[in-house]
Amino acid sequence: MTATLSAPPPEFLAAAKLLAEREPDSAWRREARAEQLPPTGSWFIWLILGGRGFGKTWAGSHWLAEQAQATPGDYAVIGRSEQDTRETCIEGSSGLLRALGLQRSSPQYRRGTGQIRLSNGSTIYAYSAESPESTRGPNLSGAWCDELAAWRFLSQTWDEALMPALRIGDPRVVVTTTPRPVPLLRELVSRKDGSVVITRGSTFDNAAHLSARALAEFRRYEGTRIGRQEIMGELLDDVEGALWTRELIEPARVSKIDREALVRVVVAVDPAVTAGPKSDDTGIVVAGIDKDGKGYVLDDFTCHLPPDKWAKRVMAARLKWKADRVIAEKNNGGMLVESVMRTVDPSMPITLVHASIGKAPHAEPILAVYEQAKVAHVGAFPELEDEMCTWVPGSRTSPDRLDALVWALSELSPGRVKVSAPVAFRRAGGSPNGPMQQRAGW
Repeated sequence: MTATLSAPPPEFLAAAKLLAEREPDSAWRREARAEQLPPTGSWFIWLILGGRGFGKTWAGSHWLAEQAQATPGDYAVIGRSEQDTRETCIEGSSGLLRALGLQRSSPQYRRGTGQIRLSNGSTIYAYSAESPESTRGPNLSGAWCDELAAWRFLSQTWDEALMPALRIGDPRVVVTTTPRPVPLLRELVSRKDGSVVITRGSTFDNAAHLSARALAEFRRYEGTRIGRQEIMGELLDDVEGALWTRELIEPARVSKIDREALVRVVVAVDPAVTAGPKSDDTGIVVAGIDKDGKGYVLDDFTCHLPPDKWAKRVMAARLKWKADRVIAEKNNGGMLVESVMRTVDPSMPITLVHASIGKAPHAEPILAVYEQAKVAHVGAFPELEDEMCTWVPGSRTSPDRLDALVWALSELSPGRVKVSAPVAFRRAGGSPNGPMQQRAGW
């Protein structure tokens, strides 16, 4: 007797199809470590908090590639900047092209716009967190957000642009980021309703794919704050004893400022005259002030480059913001600092300043202005704000960004510019070259 197999009922086939779409047996799932696999359940956001080299990008790109291949629709990849989105999230060694099995020259990849069009009708759009407006408009079925804690316009990109766009089918988001204590990340971590599933991991979890020499170097940072955040992937609080806190910066943040509303803009430089692996960064911060005497932190061009190249970044910052002057500390390098900058721009208006007192006394008058809510950050500056909220007076670390910030805002103090309500200032210790200290409110 021959057995006859009956066809499965339609509802069984439908359920199997849905399961295959949500949990496809992709090759990447067999290669992934357990913590690189998406969670099960009805989550909305998969938040991967991992140290550098954990494999966050690899997990994010393969998850998004899988979603786009399984379910036709429009998807988004959003990086910290246009360059990061293109070079890391799409074209990088762990990016979307690799995950999709495509070449950079593939006709499915439109490099000019960053779009990837798949044969099933799906399109993956590339966006930058530096341009929140560009993220508005699409109807998305899913998204991958890379290095979210380092986005400059975080609220505008996430709350105002991305979240309203996720409205097709059963949209989900994967967030891959090295943690920083920004408000949005704290809010996501604190959720208890099941909408967010968190994966945590360290650089060492991916040791099999990393250089043994690099791992040995990373071990030197174990137990330090930078090691806990950047290698172990811990979400840390502000540092006790630091001059600034997140709560001091966050309430005064603005999304944009009209350059024409500013009566002065300056670029301040805390220079490094060498550029070896252990050299300091060159702090380059742009700040402005309006007619009412309110200060604005506009941009951070800080870099780790040799003098001729950081001088070009200073020039780029000045041109972008139409700055009227460059303020450069001359303690480290003396007249070399001015000569380097004049090599790239002979007409650059430069004022050299000398730090005659310690970093903390120099910074405290500017801290007072922040406490009076008279300085606003235009967008977020993750590295600068990390430095502000972690540098403790007396520590050996060099706060290059913070130094540049202090020089910029000191130059813009109302005693040096005509505003609607000028305020009296005095020089510290009566020195003609000492930093400006506030006598009344800014």
